[in-house]
Amino acid sequence: MNIPQQAADYIRQKTKGFNPQLAIMLGSGLGAMADDLTDSIEISYADIDGFPVPTVAGHDGKMIFGRMDGRDVLFLKGRVHAYETHDFTPFKNLIYTLKALGIERLFTTSASGSLHEDMPPGSIMLISDHINMMGINPLLGPNDDDVGPRFPDMGDAWSHKTREIVKDIAGQLDIPLHEGVYFALRGPCFETPAEIKMARMLGGDAVGMSAVPENIIANHCGLTVAGCAVITNFAAGMQAETLSHDHTLAGAKLAAENLSRLLKEFIAAD
Repeated sequence: MNIPQQAADYIRQKTKGFNPQLAIMLGSGLGAMADDLTDSIEISYADIDGFPVPTVAGHDGKMIFGRMDGRDVLFLKGRVHAYETHDFTPFKNLIYTLKALGIERLFTTSASGSLHEDMPPGSIMLISDHINMMGINPLLGPNDDDVGPRFPDMGDAWSHKTREIVKDIAGQLDIPLHEGVYFALRGPCFETPAEIKMARMLGGDAVGMSAVPENIIANHCGLTVAGCAVITNFAAGMQAETLSHDHTLAGAKLAAENLSRLLKEFIAAD
């Protein structure tokens, strides 16, 4: 049974007239941007057989089709994280369904902790590369050769060409934009100060609990991927503060306006 193809057929029936080539995944506290779409159609992940259902606040679990600046676009409002499950099959179904729908590019956003004093909460970091320290890979198990190769190349996992476009747009809009390596840990605990020290020593610039699994899955099936880490807090041990998910959601609001401006122009240029 080809769940992604069946899901794509179901979604097409619900969204006739929409043919987006770009999907944008909205992370913790960043879902409000989907409210700016016109002619929007919402489909809950829970209504699609084989799709993941998020369990974390700030992740609604919806596909929202609509138009922005005259272009069809798909927003993915929420994701399932690696700490919510041991089974990546539903998440793979979601990403592979994007491919079956004709999506060519995936842009991810994710709430993240800064590893640098000069990248405070409210900053946006364009992801240039990642370090997967989650202890798991979503492609474990048998490979579907019809979807992608057994050993996918990750040399341009975060599309250099797309990053150059995003940097040009940020410059035109006078939006400060950092660029760096996303250091992925599985969670759900926030990191210890020692783990943050390790992340910096290994070359990380921002730390988070998402972004990487969908990047790997999307690269596997041939999607072009880019993304931004939205800095919501300084990582553990850098400031005298207690980290919490409420803290993360509040921090996301600081960057939301600039991120919205950046993505709207990116959609217009797509």
